[in-house]
Amino acid sequence: MSEFFLLLRRNRNCRYVWLGQIVSEIGDHFNNIAVFALAMALTHSGLVVTGILLARAVPAVAMGPIAGVLLDRFDRKRIMIASDLTRSLLALGFIWCVAPHRTWALYACSALLMSASPFFTAGRSAILPTIASPEEIHTANSLTQTTQWTTLVIGTFLGATVVAVGYGWAFIFNALSFVVSAACILQLRATGKSGFRVARRHEAEAEVLQPWHEYREGLRYLRSVPLLFAVALLSVGWATGGGAAQILFTLFGEVVFNRGAAGIGVVWGCAGLGLLSGGIFATWLGRRLSYSAYKLTVFIDYLVHGATYVLFSRMHRFGLALLFILVSRVAMAVNSVLNYSYLLRAVENRYRGRVFATIETLTWAMMMVSMMGAGIASSHYSPRTIGTVAGLLSSTTAVFWGWANWTGRLPLPKMAEPETAKGKRVSA
Repeated sequence: MSEFFLLLRRNRNCRYVWLGQIVSEIGDHFNNIAVFALAMALTHSGLVVTGILLARAVPAVAMGPIAGVLLDRFDRKRIMIASDLTRSLLALGFIWCVAPHRTWALYACSALLMSASPFFTAGRSAILPTIASPEEIHTANSLTQTTQWTTLVIGTFLGATVVAVGYGWAFIFNALSFVVSAACILQLRATGKSGFRVARRHEAEAEVLQPWHEYREGLRYLRSVPLLFAVALLSVGWATGGGAAQILFTLFGEVVFNRGAAGIGVVWGCAGLGLLSGGIFATWLGRRLSYSAYKLTVFIDYLVHGATYVLFSRMHRFGLALLFILVSRVAMAVNSVLNYSYLLRAVENRYRGRVFATIETLTWAMMMVSMMGAGIASSHYSPRTIGTVAGLLSSTTAVFWGWANWTGRLPLPKMAEPETAKGKRVSA
């Protein structure tokens, strides 16, 4: 934890990104709890929750490639601010959905809100190596992800409380949170000639925008680096069960354990506590692992993650179920921090927008398939059965990673030339 405080004290840019992240992501979780609880209250149907999640996933898949190309072409800081302000206006639209017989509007508002999200989330990953020095990058990545999971804990617990007062308040706070985030991103400074925009190697590149050509170029680059490609496939493998988990958390809290919005909040909150704990541990661990030890850790953690999710699905005591979902999320967090630290160091600056947007797109696409499968299955099978299958699917990711590692297909990649927090190049 001391590393986090030192980074925030010394690095002004990281401090502002962190402050904006706290507020905006707490607002996001207020929105999540309010939307899912409202959907269940209006329809009492898990299929509606599935539909809302799919409505969020489809725009993320569709807009991801566009976001990646634009982030590698234009000023990333300005794109992130535009994303925040757009989402602020769209978030207010959920207030209109509170009235009866407007369930369809939850789908529409969810889709519109998520259509603007890839421009911010991929942008934040793309600028992180620009605002953090090579010595800070692992800590900055750990802080970003740990904060994301901390806000999950705070946002879900508080969101359940606010929903009890009124759905509209949760949606208003979500809208205001995006304004605060935009104000924080506005404070970022870069003294390099290109600032937060990628310097083009040739004048022709700066004059002509070729979206599909540039996106395919990013895909070829991703495929050419074995570790980057493997981490992208890890995300897809996790999503085979992870998409179903998004639905199951709501069903377990509301239906299986019959605890209403508070139950949904507690399940999500405990998952967040596990992620937070795992993120803090990974911050310490990442500096001490060799590359070989890192690959072995990823293999073990994916097995633990899937197995404990299966146990969560089978428990009949609420307390034990919460314990196993917490452990599952600890393992998942360790992998996430370690994998992204390598991504941030290995991906070249001119490809970062496309690489991170592509990984998000692939993940969301598989989550969409997983959510559809879980939603359809919820009409024929119990949430416990679906959860068991989801856990087993997530564990199969370890098999792929282990095979690639032990057959020598994951060599240490050449690290990209790093940038200082001021945007200047330094020696590797």
